[in-house]
Amino acid sequence: MLASCGPQQSAEKKAVAQATDQAAETADTATQGAKPRLLATFPDSLNTPDGLALGPNGRVFLSIPNLADNKYPARIVELTATGYQPFISHLPVEPATKKATPMDLAFGPDGNLYYAENQYENSKEYKSRLMRVLMRNGKPGAIETAVDNFCLANATVWKGNTLYVTDSQWDMPDNDKGSAVMRFSLAELKPGTTIHLKPKTQDPHVLAMFTTTVNETGVDNGADGLDYDSQGRLYTGFFGDGSFHRLTLKPDGSLAKQEVVPVAAPKIPCIDGLIIDRATDKAYVCDSRLNSIDVIDLKTNAHTVLARNGDTNGAGGRLDQPAEVLLKGKQLIVSDYDKPEKHFVNTKSDAPHTESVIDLP
Repeated sequence: MLASCGPQQSAEKKAVAQATDQAAETADTATQGAKPRLLATFPDSLNTPDGLALGPNGRVFLSIPNLADNKYPARIVELTATGYQPFISHLPVEPATKKATPMDLAFGPDGNLYYAENQYENSKEYKSRLMRVLMRNGKPGAIETAVDNFCLANATVWKGNTLYVTDSQWDMPDNDKGSAVMRFSLAELKPGTTIHLKPKTQDPHVLAMFTTTVNETGVDNGADGLDYDSQGRLYTGFFGDGSFHRLTLKPDGSLAKQEVVPVAAPKIPCIDGLIIDRATDKAYVCDSRLNSIDVIDLKTNAHTVLARNGDTNGAGGRLDQPAEVLLKGKQLIVSDYDKPEKHFVNTKSDAPHTESVIDLP
């Protein structure tokens, strides 16, 4: 005869069932009515979708550095209504590492495409670069090195005729947890010339420097995503500790004020890519650690979760370690980088490799 269930056993079973249902709901749906859906699926040869850029005529470009499995060459593709198509399949490799690793990218006022190349996982010896793709009639031409000697070049943002770039590992002799925001004028970014940075110094191109507080993940990457608000103030988030920083500029573009933004609880533990809707001054940030897209209201510092998933493989467009975001009209395009660190909700890099999209109200 089977033993009957008493009141306590029934309560325990009910609690377990509720917890299981909640876990399943967390893994499969987004909070606050926003549900990611699938935009594109990539083969194993395109395994870490990352940087996004909105180009002329509304074209969207995506960098794929293939850092989860770099036996495949890195590429830049163009997203389409039905998936993607090739854009640049043969990127120039860095001479010492023999790898090309494109991350964030942005079109300049000169019409050329610039992308940050992150060589940090291939070499810690300041081999990262800023690359320039010379565009002709909407098609890529020659690709050249615009700036070299970064350590971990990451985000790229044009504001007027100035290009801002984050280096997530710009250390100093007395600070091995350093990072920086760099700035370059269009006038000095001349085709055919290369700017050489001076590692471990207050290089003239450094706008602001930071220090990361290392937590249980052990990651000390600092300034990562980058954008500016309706008042022209720059914002960057830290991958290693989730802090959010604002840079106010003087009329000549130099730094007037540097401050930590007191984002409302709960704390965001990791900020990867971000983008700011300058019509609303809301920042959409990628919390790679929690598989989450969060919204920070820059007017009030209020913080809400737009979409969050559990440990998924990205099937159906569910978030799978979001790393970069791009606003296109009322759509938020999300790159599912899927290359986790320790203590991340995402536990492994696996297929499918995907790009998600969230429809905004």
